[in-house]
Amino acid sequence: MSDLNSLTNQLFDRREAMRPTRRTWLKHFALLLIAFFTITIAGSLQPFGSIQIFSDVQELETWTEIFNFLLSLPALYFQLVFSTIDKLSSDFELLKNGVSFSASLLAILTAHEAGHYVACRLYRVDATLPYFIPMPPLFGPAGTLGAFIKIVSPMPSRRAVFDIGVAGPIAGFVALIPILIFGLLMKQASPEEIIVQNELYFASPLLTQLFSVFLGVNPNFSEFNPFLAAAWVGMLVTSLNLIPSGQLDGGHAVYSIFGERFHFWTGRIAFAAMSVISLLGWFLYNSPSGFLFAVLLAVMLRIKHPEPLDDAPLNFARKIVAVLTLIIFILCFVPFPIRIM
Repeated sequence: MSDLNSLTNQLFDRREAMRPTRRTWLKHFALLLIAFFTITIAGSLQPFGSIQIFSDVQELETWTEIFNFLLSLPALYFQLVFSTIDKLSSDFELLKNGVSFSASLLAILTAHEAGHYVACRLYRVDATLPYFIPMPPLFGPAGTLGAFIKIVSPMPSRRAVFDIGVAGPIAGFVALIPILIFGLLMKQASPEEIIVQNELYFASPLLTQLFSVFLGVNPNFSEFNPFLAAAWVGMLVTSLNLIPSGQLDGGHAVYSIFGERFHFWTGRIAFAAMSVISLLGWFLYNSPSGFLFAVLLAVMLRIKHPEPLDDAPLNFARKIVAVLTLIIFILCFVPFPIRIM
């Protein structure tokens, strides 16, 4: 078996990873530009921006009024989007805030995916450039569903699985720290909870609370600013990716350290825990946000983790990195991110 592993490593050391063509670069850059556009609009709308959503809609009391509102919803949505674009084109301050949000969030997402991509290149593992996923504002969180790279060749070893898996969240975490600090220094956030509008609360992760205390930020603020909003979304994405399930980054780390059997059970435990948290969030805070995470973990359970060609265990140094990655998860995770009081 050792001879086979040695031969496998030699073959991977000699091969060249695939290189993207000019057409591939253009395709991925186009997705990045579209995501920049949708995130800028989303960052200008509440809860992350200042433009109110459907502010002129009257309170619905009868089933007829509710039915008529649902029929008019598509027209109201397009009216909201086009009016927001018009305001962005005529209000420099609004445009600056929207662009600050989109540039900051895309910097975090790009750093995350670049971490994965560079690690793939170092191991000569074939992978695509990052796919940025734009979403219509209000349909996707912050105008995007994030980004991903697709690995299209076998993993040479457990070490490669681990390094490629954790490189993304570590790079994204490093990128979001200065954005978070700058947002806190703008003094528009509470270290315990960020109040965006009446009855809607965004809970602060432990990292935000620690930096708030360290920087001496006055807790009596009531609005997001674009940098703090981008950092909040970045921390949410980081913690979600580090859940030990399936082919999420946390799933790669657990598989690399403990093996297939342990990975199998951690995925199911994570799904059960998130399902309980989702129900508690619904009953305690009227918030359905946790169900999205539970659905994602349910999908992850159906995706088999690829087996590396070399099954040799990780060294001690990488286990230390795994502990640091767990600390990143603890700093970024909140069980009830959105609360409707």
